[in-house]
Amino acid sequence: MEVKTKQIIDILKEEFPLAKSELIFSSPFELLISVILSAQCTDKRVNQVTKILFKRANTPQAMVSLGKVELEKLIFSCGFYHNKADHILSCSQSLIDNFNSNVPSSLKELLTLSGVGVKTANVVYAVGFGGQAIAVDTHVFRVSNRLGLAQANNVAKTEQQLRQAIDQELWSSSHHLLLLLGRYVCLSRKPKCEICRLSQLCEFAKSQSAINLTTKGNK
Repeated sequence: MEVKTKQIIDILKEEFPLAKSELIFSSPFELLISVILSAQCTDKRVNQVTKILFKRANTPQAMVSLGKVELEKLIFSCGFYHNKADHILSCSQSLIDNFNSNVPSSLKELLTLSGVGVKTANVVYAVGFGGQAIAVDTHVFRVSNRLGLAQANNVAKTEQQLRQAIDQELWSSSHHLLLLLGRYVCLSRKPKCEICRLSQLCEFAKSQSAINLTTKGNK
């Protein structure tokens, strides 16, 4: 692992010493459903929704029995509720049909579940079963490319480059560190570069500083 990459991760460990998923769950199935709901939605909102949802249905059988109409009512506030309900129900049925209603613990098997994509599978594999994976959501994509850990224009290439840049035993923890940085500091529209301890290592922050200097010089 390159010196710069190690420095970034070490600083993030100091900034977020308790870095972990902020989703609230009590089983791999609850985690799986929570991750599906978290697409383009905050973890805070997901936790509010699942607090009620999981009282009604916290097993694949119960979720399928709930039905689409009732499920959509319960998850409405998470956004994209039609598609998310379809994914949740098809995934639950896949678990019943192929895995004896248990969430599989391997990444390969998770990816066979209907309605489950790479990001969701990576999160469940890492958080639910202690595997090593780098799930690239919007935060991780933005932050890793701004820092220069990746130079990619899509999620798949970003994940591939992060896997090459970061030692494997740090993949899962690095996912949480980068995610939290993006959620609370390296914001999409107004990144807080002035308070970020990584600003001296960040390609984006350096470019912004150069732009500001040029702008001041032209006044």
